[in-house]
Amino acid sequence: MSAATHATHAVEPAETPLTPESWGKLGMWIFLAGDAVGFGTLLAGYGIMRASSADWPDPYAALGINLTALMTFLLICSSVTMVKALEWLGKGDKRRAINYLLFTALGGTIFVSLQAYEWTHLIHRGLLINGNPWGAALFGTSFFLVTGFHGLHVTGGVIYLLSMVRWILNRPDPAASYNAVEIAGLYWHFVDLVWIMVFTFMYLL
Repeated sequence: MSAATHATHAVEPAETPLTPESWGKLGMWIFLAGDAVGFGTLLAGYGIMRASSADWPDPYAALGINLTALMTFLLICSSVTMVKALEWLGKGDKRRAINYLLFTALGGTIFVSLQAYEWTHLIHRGLLINGNPWGAALFGTSFFLVTGFHGLHVTGGVIYLLSMVRWILNRPDPAASYNAVEIAGLYWHFVDLVWIMVFTFMYLL
């Protein structure tokens, strides 16, 4: 009888090693993988258009890098504050974690505001989505498409971070918020990394 019982237990299906917390991280990684394909396609398309154009403008001369260098620095700093927010939440200090999340969201807000200023300045100089005074019309198309797509991600990230502040405030135990904030951090670091690629390919090269 005991042998039969042992055999029955031996064929019982194993439980999934994924917990609700790890399912959330897996979902975010899948989303980011798809998003990476989207940004990669846009940048690859930009590279193809630039390589095949005989009158592609010099991005450094047309766009300038002083403002965008500052924007890049802001996003890098916001990645640091995101790390600090998670660190303090792990130590059980909700107040400091929330402060660093707010600093991160502020960095993203300033970034988007500077991007809006950059767009306005370039439009006044003649850079339009269907043309520009420096050369190939697709230069403006690709610029607004890629930077606008990234700007939407930053805007969404700021809203996401602010929702995490509310999430922490609604839970007395800091440990109950850690996984959600960690997942938000994955998204924010991805957005920062993508911008470094955009800045390199569209402004510097």
